[in-house]
Amino acid sequence: MKASDFVGPGNVVLGLAAPSKAKVIEAIAKQAGAALGIPDSVILDALMRRESLGSTGVGDGVAIPHAPVPGLARPVGWLARLARPIDFDAIDAGAVDIVLVLLTPVQTHREHLNVLACLARRLRSQEVLQGIRAASSATQLHEALVGP
Repeated sequence: MKASDFVGPGNVVLGLAAPSKAKVIEAIAKQAGAALGIPDSVILDALMRRESLGSTGVGDGVAIPHAPVPGLARPVGWLARLARPIDFDAIDAGAVDIVLVLLTPVQTHREHLNVLACLARRLRSQEVLQGIRAASSATQLHEALVGP
């Protein structure tokens, strides 16, 4: 299982400008909805329900909002580097500048956890985080996440 299995080159956003956690999630939900043919309100509701259980800000400037979404056929992710760090209620109380949204089919709880673990492992690497933060194009941003 690799990050490239879930986050395609078209699923990255460099310099996403949003003033809050809710606006970041909303912006990514809109992009995901358009790409997947699922109403963005369905995606947004799923992500915000999950976020209401506790912040997905995992520390070190990273957040991984994730949720099962009705009508989704396979796991898919979106990576965004924010234009400026924002408060995300992260576990370390630090601001977040890297957001990876993971959407999974509703009926695959075990797969959801496996994909989440795969992506979280990539985002724990300081080398990966440095590459994401240094990227000057969407292509570089994607490459930093998925590796060579």
